[in-house]
Amino acid sequence: MCELTFREASAADIKHLLRIERAVFTSPWSEDAFRNEFHMNDYAYYIVAEKAGKVIGYAGIWMIIDEGHITNVAIYPDQQGRGYGEAILQELVQIAKAKQMVCLTLEVRVTNTRAQNLYKKFGFKDGAIRKKYYPDNGEDALVMWVELE
Repeated sequence: MCELTFREASAADIKHLLRIERAVFTSPWSEDAFRNEFHMNDYAYYIVAEKAGKVIGYAGIWMIIDEGHITNVAIYPDQQGRGYGEAILQELVQIAKAKQMVCLTLEVRVTNTRAQNLYKKFGFKDGAIRKKYYPDNGEDALVMWVELE
């Protein structure tokens, strides 16, 4: 994935993150949610993936003591299927390891097998089910986790 570069996201990237959210998710985060992440949440850390100088994806994690909770991983739909999601997740995992996280968790829609398969490539295992987790349609979420080396 040498064509991608990564950097820490900042509040100046919110407009990019909102565009990606709206293109990818049926329940996108709001501008206020992102502002809170960048200005109020000391545990939040976000990265953006850039291709040819343009933001094409992002990922976020909350790092609390030694545990990381992945909040979002998203790539523009027209950029999906090229390995970029895997590359951005790899970058996020490396950051978590560098910041001494010992495990990572996340929630994913039970029907999103594509994302689940990506997470399994990184050693994530199935955990609990969060019933009616997603507000747009009441879909359950699968909690996945991995211990980092």
